[in-house]
Amino acid sequence: MHRAIISGNAIPHYSSAMHWIDVGANLTHDSFDRDRPAVIERARAHRVQQMIVTGASVAGSVAAIELARSHPGMLFATAGVHPHHAAQLGAADLPVLRQLLTQPEVVAAGECGLDYYRDLSPRQAQLRAFEWQLRLAADTGKPVFLHQRDAHQDFLAVLREHRHKLKAALAHCFTAGERELEDYLALELSIGITGWLCDERRGEHLRDLLPRIPAGRLMLETDAPYLLPRDLRPRPKSRRNEPMYLPHVAAALAAARGESLEQCAAYTCANARAFFALPTPRS
Repeated sequence: MHRAIISGNAIPHYSSAMHWIDVGANLTHDSFDRDRPAVIERARAHRVQQMIVTGASVAGSVAAIELARSHPGMLFATAGVHPHHAAQLGAADLPVLRQLLTQPEVVAAGECGLDYYRDLSPRQAQLRAFEWQLRLAADTGKPVFLHQRDAHQDFLAVLREHRHKLKAALAHCFTAGERELEDYLALELSIGITGWLCDERRGEHLRDLLPRIPAGRLMLETDAPYLLPRDLRPRPKSRRNEPMYLPHVAAALAAARGESLEQCAAYTCANARAFFALPTPRS
C-alpha cells in the first residue's frame, strides 16, 4: 500500500499517470480572495486536474459559475442553497435557481439538504428548500450534491420520496455511522470522502466503514477551506484547507481499503466523471 505525506507545496511522488478530481471545494470562500489563482495552480501541480466549486446560496452559485467560466475544462460548479441559508430561499427565487441549473458550467444541484446540528435556518424552512431543490434537480436532469448533519430521519424521508426521479445523488462529506451508510447505499447514493477521515479524534470509525462501500460509489473531496487533514506533516501554518491536499485524503482512503493509490485514482476519477458528466482533460 502507498501512504503519502505531503510536505508544504512539494509534489508527492505519485505515478505520472495518476490524477485526481476534487468533487467539492468552496473556492469562492473569502479566505481564497488573496491568492485564489495560486491555490488553483497548486492543485494543478499536485495533479488535481478538475474541481467542482460548491454553490451554497443563489449569489454564491453565481460566483461559482463565474469562477468555473474562467477555468474551462478544469473548474465546474454546483448551483443550490445550503440548509444554513434555507430561510433566504423564497418561491420567487426558484426561477433564478432553475436558470442557473441550466448553465453549461453547472454539473449538479446543491449543496442542499438538512442541518439540524447548527439550525442556522428554521427546520421548516430547511425542509421546504430541500424539497424545492430536489424537484428542480429532477426537472433539469441534474444530479444532487447533498448535505446532512444530525437530521438523518427527516433527510431520509424527503429523499426517499424523490429519489426515483433523481438522476443521481451524492452524500457530500460523509462522516456518519454504519446505519446511515446502509441507508444511503440502499438509496444508491454515491459517497464523498473528505479529510475527516484523517482526524484521529472523529474519523477513526470511517476506516472500518470504507471497505464496505462499493468502489463504484466513492468519490474524493476536500470541502476546502474546511476540514484540513489533521495528520499532515509538517502541519501547514494556516488551518485553511486547499485542493492540493486531496492526494493526502486519497492515500488515507486507499490505506483503509487496502488498495493502491493507482487503483484509488482510477475509480474515484471514473466515478466523478460519470456522475457529473465531466469531460476528460487532454493531459
